[in-house]
Amino acid sequence: MEPETIGIVGMLLITLGLLYVIMRMRSKNMEENSALNQPIVAGEDEIGGAAIDPSQFDEPDEATLDMLGEMLEEAAEAQGMIYEE
Repeated sequence: MEPETIGIVGMLLITLGLLYVIMRMRSKNMEENSALNQPIVAGEDEIGGAAIDPSQFDEPDEATLDMLGEMLEEAAEAQGMIYEE
């Protein structure tokens, strides 16, 4: 066999080996992702977190009320309406 033929056969074997490894990695990744990305059924998911002091939302302060009033005025102006308090 000529050295050129041996080189071509070697390159083909390496290429086939790499394709095999890539396909194995691809199928493994697809299995992992499909297991992780399943839809969440209502009631089975756990949403963490809670307000540290929930009572702070019972009564808004004046700054918040003023900010919300300004937002209402801007939204009314954007729609061509007149906002009156």
